[in-house]
Amino acid sequence: MDTVRSLVEDKPVVIFSKNSCCISHSIKQLITSYGANPTIYELDELPNGREIDRALQKLRCKPGVPAVFIGQKLVGGANDVISLQVQGKLVPMLMDAAPKLHPTLASRDNSAVVTAFMETVRHLIEEKPVVIFSGSSCCISYSMIQLISSYGANPSVYELDELPNGYEIDKALQKLGCKPTVPAVFIGKDSLPGLIMSSASKCNGSLYQ
Repeated sequence: MDTVRSLVEDKPVVIFSKNSCCISHSIKQLITSYGANPTIYELDELPNGREIDRALQKLRCKPGVPAVFIGQKLVGGANDVISLQVQGKLVPMLMDAAPKLHPTLASRDNSAVVTAFMETVRHLIEEKPVVIFSGSSCCISYSMIQLISSYGANPSVYELDELPNGYEIDKALQKLGCKPTVPAVFIGKDSLPGLIMSSASKCNGSLYQ
């Protein structure tokens, strides 16, 4: 537990995660979407990752990841973070821990900016037969890319967490009806958002058409 304390010391926002965990990916996306710049420790990349995982579980994080610390205080796992978001408490906590967050949050939620990026999305899918908006560490996105590629398609893939305007594109996809935003699949410019719709298309054969 001393190791965990040393890792979160003097850091406003810390997330303990695993590259293979899609829930960890979602929590990272949620927190960074508010302009926070968390320190992220991927336990499956650290030599003492298992030791840290056990220490987090002793601190009431079950499972060990994702585990979020804000202002050096343990917030908890995914359910705790989402609960704070629903109650409207997450952003104030982030702002208290990182005072520079507020102007970033204000500018990024500008509706005119989101509208402009809806046009960016339309431009990105223009003249491309198959487009997938993905997250590089999202296992569901990876499965979707594998599924569509298995039919011989060569989709254009945009990893939102690797794009400088990924947050704005994410918001634009939400406006276009993609919830969750990744994976979001466009075939012939038509939106086929998410795992459920694409799985249904596979079952009824419409994905082949």
